[in-house]
Amino acid sequence: MASHPVDLATWPRAAQFRFFRTYDRPHYAVTSRLDVTAVMARKATGLSPYRACLHAIGVGIHAVPELCMRFRGENVVRHDMITLSMTVPTQAGSFGYAYVPFVADFTSFDLQAQALIDRTAAGADLAPNDGERDDLAYLSCMPWLDYTAINNALPGPQDCIPRVTWGRIVDHGGRFDMAMTLEVHHALVDGAQVGAYFAAVQDALRAF
Repeated sequence: MASHPVDLATWPRAAQFRFFRTYDRPHYAVTSRLDVTAVMARKATGLSPYRACLHAIGVGIHAVPELCMRFRGENVVRHDMITLSMTVPTQAGSFGYAYVPFVADFTSFDLQAQALIDRTAAGADLAPNDGERDDLAYLSCMPWLDYTAINNALPGPQDCIPRVTWGRIVDHGGRFDMAMTLEVHHALVDGAQVGAYFAAVQDALRAF
């Protein structure tokens, strides 16, 4: 998929971009609780809550242009499509990284995601991103914990790939929710964009 240069002369966040590029610790993480009652209601019909969450995350990322932006030196580009890269437990007892291109149609996305995740689970390679790609978002599910906050291992202040984590789904007497965290680089993403992401993800989760 194509990427497009962002015109810093007209981009409203250009000053913030330059300012936060000087920080040693420019990343921040926000955790919010999301309602997944509609998703869990369809679990008995064969819907995978995990892959439903993957798709909703993809919807949220693509709803916010800044989450599709990446550095190019002192410039910025915006990708048309972001590939979702998630950790997958392997049959050997470790984990590997799967790479699932986002597709807006859930049925198509679901079939593709299941095949690519199954392939990763059966393999033995870690397959980490070697740094050549930045058209990614890194995803990780923590189904063991209903956590309140989390952050990620980051290689340094130049890494601007968003990270998304989500936790155990909790039953509140027939209403289900879970924690989700978005971790971003402040040079590209402000609180308003984080709020827009969570709103888009919540709408997608309620639409199942």
